[in-house]
Amino acid sequence: MRAVLQRGFGGVEVLAVESVPDPTPGPGEVVVQVAACGVNHLDIMQRRGPAKIPGFALPHIAGMDVAGTVAAVGPEVTTLASGDRVVVNPGVPCFSCPTCLAGDDGFCHQTRVIGATTAGGYAEYVLVPARNAHLVPDHVPLAEAALVPTIWSTAWHAVSATGGLTAGETVLVHAAASGVSLAAIQLAKQLGATVVATASSADKLAFAGSIGADHLVLAGADTPTEDVVGAVKAATGGRGVDMVLDHVGPATWPASVFSLAPRGRLVFVGDTTGPEVTIPLEYAFHFGLKFLGSDPYPAREFAQVLERYWRGGLVTPVDAEFALADAAAAQTRLEERRAIGKVLLRP
Repeated sequence: MRAVLQRGFGGVEVLAVESVPDPTPGPGEVVVQVAACGVNHLDIMQRRGPAKIPGFALPHIAGMDVAGTVAAVGPEVTTLASGDRVVVNPGVPCFSCPTCLAGDDGFCHQTRVIGATTAGGYAEYVLVPARNAHLVPDHVPLAEAALVPTIWSTAWHAVSATGGLTAGETVLVHAAASGVSLAAIQLAKQLGATVVATASSADKLAFAGSIGADHLVLAGADTPTEDVVGAVKAATGGRGVDMVLDHVGPATWPASVFSLAPRGRLVFVGDTTGPEVTIPLEYAFHFGLKFLGSDPYPAREFAQVLERYWRGGLVTPVDAEFALADAAAAQTRLEERRAIGKVLLRP
């Protein structure tokens, strides 16, 4: 089969389409013929190096968001058959250790991640555990199913399980046109919250408004923190927001902290602009602020998010589609931060 291999760290020049052996399913496994694969910022960060997730090794095939058709079924698989349309949960815990048995499989120390520590969807075929392949309803195109796994599961876990957002609250979501943010905005609205969204351009803000954001704040790379905070406070009658979802990191962190209302909570789930931030301790404890890291979502939540998405009413726009041979261009598109919505590979 053809696959995009990463054989070193650096720019997109370390990616190349090569011929590799077709995967063969073992007990409890299936081979999925990839119809579409979402491109994520983690793909880029792992390409640049150093690797973000323990267990990463070169050469590597990226691609965590996979949907396609079951092409081969291994022994002991009774829940799937060749030809089934599926979407893949990329997180693969052991499901047998005490942590997994307690329902906390997001913290399994043996977890593998398809497309991050094992071969992923930048290929014509991908090998996955059968229990990680979920059936896609006939009314959902496979290309749309490939948009769901990472961004919607991450956003739901951050907004609901970690942040505890409830009806009547107000949440600030940064980088409104990015995948996790567009999911978070829509989920927050379903929960009955008011959404304040920031973005770096007028077209991205218009998009945020079209999917439900109530208040729009232009916040480019050169926008002073006090201007962003002032706009958020103006949108909330001077009070600030009950919750912030920040997956950007240092670039938005000060605005996140100072936009919170007293006893507000800052949920953080990414570090695309750097690994370290500063917490103003006196300000934080004086206003009773809470800082909540959003941990990996468990397998049960992945299934719940799929059911929520299949019911309809949620949208995931595709910014651009690329052929497998153009994976470098697909990553460049995302890296330039001009995308509105998801970038897809179509092997």
